[in-house]
Amino acid sequence: MSLDGHNGYTVEWKNCGDFTCGKGWNPGSARTVSYSGGYQNSGGGAFGLYGWTTNPLVEYYVCESPGSSGSPAQGTHKGTFTADGGTYDVYEHQQVNQPSIIGTATFNQYISVRQQRRTSGTITSQSHFSAWSNYGMKMGNHNYQIMLTEGWNGSGSSSVKVN
Repeated sequence: MSLDGHNGYTVEWKNCGDFTCGKGWNPGSARTVSYSGGYQNSGGGAFGLYGWTTNPLVEYYVCESPGSSGSPAQGTHKGTFTADGGTYDVYEHQQVNQPSIIGTATFNQYISVRQQRRTSGTITSQSHFSAWSNYGMKMGNHNYQIMLTEGWNGSGSSSVKVN
């Protein structure tokens, strides 16, 4: 991963098991994020907004473009909603005794996956936080939040500029 010094980064990976990287904020918030870039991934993964909250401990994804062979979507499909010119599927999944920002823990993942893939646009994160709340998915205090590149079981590259 290389930071460009101007709110962006590039990354390339080959035959990885699983990794995440990104550039963003600590703490996160209900911000509107405009971004542009590219994402090519032969394996599973995600390109989008990612973060954590505490009390409760939650790992969340707003997946704008999944990998070629899979996205972070798993668990219970809660429904769909529209935001920022697209339709998102919402999932909730419990991770049991998995790595987290506080060590090994049990926590929920909240996942929005855009049906119309894109690598440039605007994410109104409050739209996702509100939709999740409407599905009974409660968030806590924001920890870090990044424009994410994630990949597993494959190779690829990504470039991101956050405006």
